[in-house]
Amino acid sequence: MVNPFDDPATDFRALRNELGQYSLWPVTIEQPTGWEAVFGPASRAACLDHIERSWTSLSPLGPAPGESP
Repeated sequence: MVNPFDDPATDFRALRNELGQYSLWPVTIEQPTGWEAVFGPASRAACLDHIERSWTSLSPLGPAPGESP
């Protein structure tokens, strides 16, 4: 059985959280709370390309919820 996060036959979405961090997520798995779909469904390669073009800084946009600035 292929890991759904590695399956090239599965469609994916690019997700983003409130800190501006991105994640690749299979459409076959419910997306986690706090993340919004910003691209897809599309191929794994297309979603990874979107993430690479969009996520230009690994620094979060601010402190995590509940953390002091």
